[in-house]
Amino acid sequence: MLKSRSVALLAGVTLLGTACGGSDESTTPEPMMSWEEFRANVFQEPESGAFIYAGDQKADSEQELRDAYQQMANGDVGQLGGALAVYSTGGKDIKWTASQALNITYCVSTKFGSNYSKVVSSMNTATGAWEGAAKVNFVHVSAQDSNCTSRNGNVVFDVNPVNVGGQYLARAFFPNSSRNSRNVLIDNSAFQPSAPGLDGILRHELGHTLGFRHEHTRPEAGACYEDAQWRALTPYDSSSVMHYPQCNGTNTWNLTLTSLDKQGAGILYP
Repeated sequence: MLKSRSVALLAGVTLLGTACGGSDESTTPEPMMSWEEFRANVFQEPESGAFIYAGDQKADSEQELRDAYQQMANGDVGQLGGALAVYSTGGKDIKWTASQALNITYCVSTKFGSNYSKVVSSMNTATGAWEGAAKVNFVHVSAQDSNCTSRNGNVVFDVNPVNVGGQYLARAFFPNSSRNSRNVLIDNSAFQPSAPGLDGILRHELGHTLGFRHEHTRPEAGACYEDAQWRALTPYDSSSVMHYPQCNGTNTWNLTLTSLDKQGAGILYP
């Protein structure tokens, strides 16, 4: 069980993994960990070489990982006011343009095999949830499914299987990622009977693809702080789809959009 720290080391090893402190536990931050401690607990994907920290956040290089650690170490609080927090840096929100948001195309790899139909169905459900809340449109281009790789420029992003031994259930990207980094990867462990529902996992991950940060990076969570590169769109929401339950979240493992989630999505994509 991970205790809350001044930086969200992994918020549980998986996206929705081992509990890291419920609301009945102390949320007094522990001393800031060193770079060496932080780096030792970061998972590096064997194929892509990407570094995964804070559960499902990705850094494409060690320098980018160091930058993320330094941002965490600074301990600055993001912009309060306004339960969504959008990725914001340099005074600019990281989001799709109005035209891009209406044509977010993707493919689902046939390499999922027997799980292919399940992934297609869960993506339909998850994309529909965000489409119902904001002016965004995800488009499954099934004709590209047999060539669904990070090199396929006919779609905005690809959805592919990965085998990382349960280090995470899934991970995604932010709108400012380059094409070869714009992929939603789903680990084999996400299909186990004991795993949270795939619909909820993908609702959370697709929130990242639209530019939304983890809700628990806001100081009100009292746990799993990440960094200050965010701007509040609504009041803090402990039940947000973007809030890890194990980081003092009050949502369920279904990870559904709350009324504040829908409000915040509508603000960012009106």
